[in-house]
Amino acid sequence: MAQIPFDPIPFDIVGFDLDGTLFDTSGDLAAAVNYAIGKLDRPPFPVTEIKPFVGKGAKVMLERALTASGGCTAEMLADSLPVLLDYYEQNLAIHTLPYPGLLDAMDALESAGVKLAICTNKAERFTVPLMKQIGLADRFASIVGGDTVGVSKPDPAPIQAMIARAGGGRCIFLGDTINDIAGARNAGIPSIAVSFGFVDGAIEDLGADAVIDHFDELVPLLESWPRP
Repeated sequence: MAQIPFDPIPFDIVGFDLDGTLFDTSGDLAAAVNYAIGKLDRPPFPVTEIKPFVGKGAKVMLERALTASGGCTAEMLADSLPVLLDYYEQNLAIHTLPYPGLLDAMDALESAGVKLAICTNKAERFTVPLMKQIGLADRFASIVGGDTVGVSKPDPAPIQAMIARAGGGRCIFLGDTINDIAGARNAGIPSIAVSFGFVDGAIEDLGADAVIDHFDELVPLLESWPRP
C-alpha cells in the first residue's frame, strides 16, 4: 500500500498582519507623526512613546499623539492627517525592519510548501510600495490591504480575500492586535498572536489560539499543531 506523504505543517497558507507582526514599522510611523505634529509646533515624541499609539490606523495614531502633545480638535486632526500620510508615503522604509527570525521562518515555511500571504489594515498605497522597497513582495502569494475589498479587519472579508487570492486551502493567521485575532476568528480560521508587536494591553486578552514571543518559535509551533 502506498504511503501518504507526511505534511510537516498542516496549513496551506500562513497569513500575516504587517505592522507590528512582519515588520517593526514604528520608526517610520514615529517620524511621520513627529513631522505632522511639528507643523503645529508640537515637540517630537521618542519612538518608544509613539509605539502605544500605533495599531488602530493612522487617524487614531495621530489623534492619540495630538491629544498627548497638547490637545486635539476635529479640525486639527482633519488638517494634519494628510500631512502625516503624504510624509509617510515618501518615507516608508527608512527605519522599518523585519522582526528577528522572520526571514528564516519564511524560508522554512516555503521549503515545507506553505504559501505566505498578508492581510493588513494599512492602505494599498502604502502596503505594496513598502513590500517592494523591503524587497519581499514576491515572497507572498497575496497581499490584501485595508482598502482592497472595501472593508478592513476585524471584518472577515479581507482575510477571506487573502486566502482566495493565495489559492485557497487551510490557513492560519498571525497578528498583534484585536483586529487581527478577531478578524481570523470571524473568518473561521485559527490565529497566533505575536507578543513583540504593537500590542495594546495584555497579549492573553486577544484570545488567540497560541502566542509566540519570537519568530524562531513559529515553525515548531506549526509542526506540532493538531491535524484536522
